[in-house]
Amino acid sequence: MNDIRKTSKGTTPTRAQAPADTRHIKTLCLIRHAKSSWKYPGLADADRPLGTRGRHEAALMGRVLSERGFAPDRWFSSPALRALRTAEALAGAVGWPVSGIALEQRLYEHSSEELLVFLQTMDDHAAWVACVGHNPELTDLACRLASKNIANVPTCGVVEMRFALQRWQVLGDSEPISVSYDFPKNHL
Repeated sequence: MNDIRKTSKGTTPTRAQAPADTRHIKTLCLIRHAKSSWKYPGLADADRPLGTRGRHEAALMGRVLSERGFAPDRWFSSPALRALRTAEALAGAVGWPVSGIALEQRLYEHSSEELLVFLQTMDDHAAWVACVGHNPELTDLACRLASKNIANVPTCGVVEMRFALQRWQVLGDSEPISVSYDFPKNHL
């Protein structure tokens, strides 16, 4: 990885910078769905459920996020079953109402550019947004926004970026003030 190093807790500031005005911080969490099951090869891609490993990954990362005080203002999920079940498990672990998860088609089989456009339309009152989706789009978007080479966001991996922004509309115009990257294998 280029300039993104995992610490024992999985967090990695991109570089030391002067603290930003916290009234103008936007936090974006990109979360890849947990490991899916291939047990039923006849299922459509969008209908694949979580496998046993995926359910364990989601429960583990849910505990990790809960311990860190994970509290997004908005939560979006791809409509694919494996992503939605991941979002539900994580949301339940941090006390977010599962009914508050919004399904967003652009988190499923759309380009990282389309994901960025979606995020740029976010309501500016939302300071913290979490999105559960798929690779390669999430890794591509994380690399683009963080201006770093993140080789791969693994299943149930979480990339959290904090930006000194007043408006989501300008997301992508500047580097984040911090980036953290965590995934289940950091906690095994």
